[in-house]
Amino acid sequence: MLLNDLSEPSEPGSLCVSIHDVAPDTWAECELLLHAVRAVADIPLTWLVIPHYRGNGARSHQLESTLERMLEHGHELALHGYTHVDDGPAHTGPFGALVRTVYTEGEGEFAAISEHEARLRIELGLEWFRDRGWPVSGFVAPAWLIGPKAWQAVQAFPFLYTTTFTHFHLLAQQRQVFSPSLVYAARNKGGRALSPLAASTVACLLKNSPLVRFSLHPRDAHYPALILHAQRLIARLLDARMPLTKAAFAQAYQ
Repeated sequence: MLLNDLSEPSEPGSLCVSIHDVAPDTWAECELLLHAVRAVADIPLTWLVIPHYRGNGARSHQLESTLERMLEHGHELALHGYTHVDDGPAHTGPFGALVRTVYTEGEGEFAAISEHEARLRIELGLEWFRDRGWPVSGFVAPAWLIGPKAWQAVQAFPFLYTTTFTHFHLLAQQRQVFSPSLVYAARNKGGRALSPLAASTVACLLKNSPLVRFSLHPRDAHYPALILHAQRLIARLLDARMPLTKAAFAQAYQ
């Protein structure tokens, strides 16, 4: 893990908004999230793309043509695992099992795999990007779960950054920014009721932080109350922060 914490403020503070789990199977929801953000402001987004989502390698012309346009307009595409499925060894202790099977519904692809397997999946993902002529500067493990062996694999590649739930990691500099992601727990009624308050609270606590991260997921698109809250919170954050892609934020600290 990276140990040095980057805590000095930047002027102005930055806002990175990302859309997770981008794949043909989730594309309708991803487009709804794009339109929701654009209704507030046409800001650059980081799209976390899964090349082989749940084993489905089918191509989507609509997805790829839209992402091409996004790149042309200053958005970023990041590698978000390869399948988004946790098929690693089951023996990770009771807490690890709880996180991997209940909290993430078996989505922590890089939580428990070997360094060799992590390297292989990253290489396959990068090849998928190269086949489309798309640049990639960042890697984000599905569900932000990345085991120690996978950490070694990620640092062997020339990524500018990776992120966990609580930190933005600048890989070349071996530095990190404490920035817990604003995110909704849309899977259940209790999470949908409480997570907007949690997101607003974390945003307030990060008032003087150099970075606020806002992570939107396809499931969020099914709940108008979450979308409305996201729009209002993004608008409020943009009053004091500069919208950047994750790659642009990382490049600012090179």
